[in-house]
Amino acid sequence: MKKKSSKIAYRAVLLLAIGIITYLALIINYSLTPIDGKKTPVTVDIPTGSSFLKITQILEDAGMIKSRILFYGLVSTRQALKSIRAGEYEFNTSMTPWGVVDKLLRGEIRTYRVTIPEDLSVKEIAARLKEYKLINEKQFFELAEDKEFLRSVGINAASVEGYLFPETYYFDRSMSTRQIMRIMVNQFWKKVTPAMLDRAGKLGFSVQEYVTLASIIGKESGNYAEKPLISAVFHNRLKRKMRLQSDPTAVYDLEKFEGAVKRSHLQRNSPYNTYVISGLPPGPIGNPGLDSLKAALYPAGINYLYFVSQGDGSHFFSSSLEIHNQASIRYWESKKKK
Repeated sequence: MKKKSSKIAYRAVLLLAIGIITYLALIINYSLTPIDGKKTPVTVDIPTGSSFLKITQILEDAGMIKSRILFYGLVSTRQALKSIRAGEYEFNTSMTPWGVVDKLLRGEIRTYRVTIPEDLSVKEIAARLKEYKLINEKQFFELAEDKEFLRSVGINAASVEGYLFPETYYFDRSMSTRQIMRIMVNQFWKKVTPAMLDRAGKLGFSVQEYVTLASIIGKESGNYAEKPLISAVFHNRLKRKMRLQSDPTAVYDLEKFEGAVKRSHLQRNSPYNTYVISGLPPGPIGNPGLDSLKAALYPAGINYLYFVSQGDGSHFFSSSLEIHNQASIRYWESKKKK
């Protein structure tokens, strides 16, 4: 009986060993065989918090898995069950399952290079990020005015407007809307140093007032050399308690605005319209870049009170209303000729 039992046990172990070896051989063969060799591009989005079964289903639906059993075996041998990062992956069908798993384990998710130009508003930034499907637009606008979130990123204001630093960013779709907004605000605080904030205080500005002034300077000119001159005009007008009369402030809170600022815009009853209010608006009208932020702190040492466009991206500056009016007439006459 003992000999018979030992033979049965031996055969069972042998069959098990053969089965394991066969299975491993199948896994090796499977792992090194291209999906189909056609190099068809496949984009797969792995949502945050996805279980391994969910990830497998997503890959199978995308045509990147031909055998679930062998794929499970391959993943198990590479101890990858809990190591797959959420995000958007780019594969092609000439890849082997080994290559697919390797890419997943390395977390090689697709990143988007997004350039946020200077002086865009929160709405315009949201539209740009939405183009890349990087944010939930509704949540973006809610966060922009969420008091708790604003406090958490060091903003003592009613809105994030002005604090989303214009920069080139690398975002991916595994990032939440909150993470993206936090990254942009953190970049603002990296650029705006304590020394700059101290300078703003010495000039008599709160942080919000300082950023508001910088945003108006930014909106008024993309000509970096002129920013200190424009800053000087606004500093001088504030000191004299003159209205700033900045065109961009008159249209900032319009739901839709296209084209040129009209006389009717300048007469609008708006808390942002510096043609009808005294001093600064209640908040920024865009998100200024570093040059505008610096110009707000270091205006040129001149006595200009007025400026008007010359139609070529530059401005004509003057200290008297009479000269300013003459320059304005020249500008409008040149526009009519065109």
